[in-house]
Amino acid sequence: MQLNQRIIGDVALVEVNGDIIANTGDALLQDKINSLRQQGYTRVLIDLGEVTYMDSAGLGDLIHAYATMRKAGGALKLMRLTKRLQDLLTITKLLTVFETYDDEKSALDSFSPAA
Repeated sequence: MQLNQRIIGDVALVEVNGDIIANTGDALLQDKINSLRQQGYTRVLIDLGEVTYMDSAGLGDLIHAYATMRKAGGALKLMRLTKRLQDLLTITKLLTVFETYDDEKSALDSFSPAA
């Protein structure tokens, strides 16, 4: 798994490439979220458009990241879910927890005060 970060205004966008699974850098995402929080970013958007597979450890990482941002008074949202990830979040009922968006513009707009 590889992570790329972009800062857009006060939103940190984390692009994830590859699999989010146990024992292959699974701490990478959590480390990134903790680093962003320490830098003062509490609005995080995770782009999952290039994620090919996610196991239960990967789901746990997303849940932990969500809880970390909520505890800090912020928000964590997801965008560009693949069909496979959308199905996984639906089956686990996590689609009701995470705000998800199809594209970057609508996801970023959702962070604005008017949203």
